[in-house]
Amino acid sequence: MTHTRDGRPRARGLGIVLSGEPGPLNAITDVAGVEVGVTTLIDGPSVRTGVTAVLPRGRDGVGQPCAAGWYSLNGNGEMTGTTWIDEAGSFNLPVVLSNTHAVGACHTGVVSWVNRVNPQLARQWLLPVCAETWDGYLNDINGGHVRPEHVEAALDAASAGPVAEGSVGGGTGMNCYEFKGGNGTASRRVGYGRRAFTVAAFVQANFGARVELTVAGSHVGPELLDDNPMAGDWFEVDLGLKPPPGAGSVIAVVATDAPLLPGQCKALARRVPLGLARTGTTGSHFSGDIFLAFSTADVPGLASAFPVGPVGSPGQDEFGTLTFLPWGRMDDLYTAVVQAVEEAVLNALVVNDDMVGRDGHRSPALPHERLSALLG
Repeated sequence: MTHTRDGRPRARGLGIVLSGEPGPLNAITDVAGVEVGVTTLIDGPSVRTGVTAVLPRGRDGVGQPCAAGWYSLNGNGEMTGTTWIDEAGSFNLPVVLSNTHAVGACHTGVVSWVNRVNPQLARQWLLPVCAETWDGYLNDINGGHVRPEHVEAALDAASAGPVAEGSVGGGTGMNCYEFKGGNGTASRRVGYGRRAFTVAAFVQANFGARVELTVAGSHVGPELLDDNPMAGDWFEVDLGLKPPPGAGSVIAVVATDAPLLPGQCKALARRVPLGLARTGTTGSHFSGDIFLAFSTADVPGLASAFPVGPVGSPGQDEFGTLTFLPWGRMDDLYTAVVQAVEEAVLNALVVNDDMVGRDGHRSPALPHERLSALLG
């Protein structure tokens, strides 16, 4: 898809040439079973926030584990549930994204939702994956505006099909390369003998200095330095400190239907920074850059190999079995991650409009016509 459902161009809709073969929707929902929902909170002059929910196996698959791994490029951020992912190599609950100070509400909301949709599962321990980026430039981040019921609403709204991008859900109040940022997604098809797998990325993009911005290999940031309200002294005035340009965070969720081991999922997550780097960033100490990758493949024995709770004594032949890609065949999946992440960030930038938020702070949209002229 080169345009959103309401007709706005995505990166390819501006004629930006990007490598790789996307799936039909060019979105994380090209991985069969994945569902995405959002709750967007825009109210008055100061509320610009929300919640994004990613259900790896959809509503009906909550409780069924996915092999998973995660990676932190820079730890100035939060993603809950990662210690269990390290321990078990899997997780079985939704992934929820919001703002930094809403992680608690997100965690409570997921637990409440699971109690409602799968009460038997909820009697076990629940370790949701809740991640954040900071939207305090545009949003009254300390106002407690994200509540558990908003998280439940995003989970209830989750569906397959086109994914909302730009200033929606958890991405509502975010900025990227000091333009309006937020949610973006993309996918790639990977041939494997007579089969084909999908690798897809979803990003909540809130990172990068304007001067760094690179689009499809063209370093355009230096030509777009004007109209940058974030370059002023607001950080120092509001926060009592002035981090360097590029402060912020990015959460990336990578999904695939290729059968992978947990360590191979982690290897996919480690490739996310290469896709981010294609858009210009070099990473910042003041940015929380945390990435999750999971496989939805129906791998025989996954539930027994990475159990959430054993039942009874082990049987005589109770052994887990796994089918997975050979490590030496992973390179094409790594390439797909890099390509999908790059395009997801560009989609988050392109599918956007100017936004004014708390205290009159303004975040300008990436100027399409100027960008197209720079790209020739």
